[in-house]
Amino acid sequence: MAMSGGLDSSVAAMLLQQQGYEVVGISLKFWVDDNSADIDAFNDAKSLAEQLEIPYYVFDYTEKFKNIVVQNFLNEYMCGRTPNPCVLCNVQLKWCSLMEKAQELNCDYIATGHYAIVNQQDNRYFISKGKDAEKDQSYVLWGLPQEYLAKTIFPLGNYTKKEVREIAQKMGFDAIASKRESYDVCFIPYNDYRSFLYRHIPHLSECCLTGNFIDKSGKIVGTHKGYPFYTIGQRKGLVVAFGTPKYVFNINAQTNEISLGDKEDLLSNNLIIKKYNLMKYAKIPSNFVGETKIRYKDKGQTSSIEQFDDYIKIQFKEPVSAITPGQSAVIYENSDVVVGGIISD
Repeated sequence: MAMSGGLDSSVAAMLLQQQGYEVVGISLKFWVDDNSADIDAFNDAKSLAEQLEIPYYVFDYTEKFKNIVVQNFLNEYMCGRTPNPCVLCNVQLKWCSLMEKAQELNCDYIATGHYAIVNQQDNRYFISKGKDAEKDQSYVLWGLPQEYLAKTIFPLGNYTKKEVREIAQKMGFDAIASKRESYDVCFIPYNDYRSFLYRHIPHLSECCLTGNFIDKSGKIVGTHKGYPFYTIGQRKGLVVAFGTPKYVFNINAQTNEISLGDKEDLLSNNLIIKKYNLMKYAKIPSNFVGETKIRYKDKGQTSSIEQFDDYIKIQFKEPVSAITPGQSAVIYENSDVVVGGIISD
């Protein structure tokens, strides 16, 4: 059981134990800096494990995390894209590490506190949305391969966040029940990714400190502070007055130019995803129509899906706004994840 010391993983461990599983708790140390709360979190996880009388271990993956997740984060911003580090971490580090340690500790399954459900149909495993629509985390789990899903349990999938808090309270863990959530990326203190880029990319200020804002015709309309510090759809923080709202609709890393336009310029009818992972079906059915989410809080839009060897084309029924290269697009059939991938330039 992956234990972070927070409410969700703590209650997940309790539920598994109630269901008769022999639970082994582990924490994966990914990132530590001056602002990290890892030590307190690990102490909380250890304390709970002692109360539940289960074994507990901490494993250090900071070097791998830095080389895989953090480096990709830096590279993507320097290419003018907006990464989603949680998606990459889940596939290339978290689940891989959990599977590795499960084998070492002679465990049959791995479990986390995610709000999602693993289902099976026609010898295929796939993620489905969790009961709590507000907390559903299926979007960030699209990359998990079949061999991982076959060994994964999500104890909280059929609970709401409110119900999870109530479970902790009923079991006498009031301190855990009252824990607040963190919505920041774990390695970005205060969600300030710009300062993080400055600290971790040598000579960043020299290579792209300033550049030009241009309009749709290519005319220079102002000066920006460096293309890595902007994202598609951004309106605030442009520091240029136009009289009407303007939005970032294109980022050119090679020329250090950012295109600004009206809200309508953000609209698009299609996109391409690459590095995709098929879940519910081994191949996308012909003439398939599903609901595509292009960001975590997106409600999803009706779209037709066409699969090719190294990419998938998504055609929306109605135009969608601010499609952002580097982010994930996840296609659903009702509540089931069919496929997900990285939005291409």
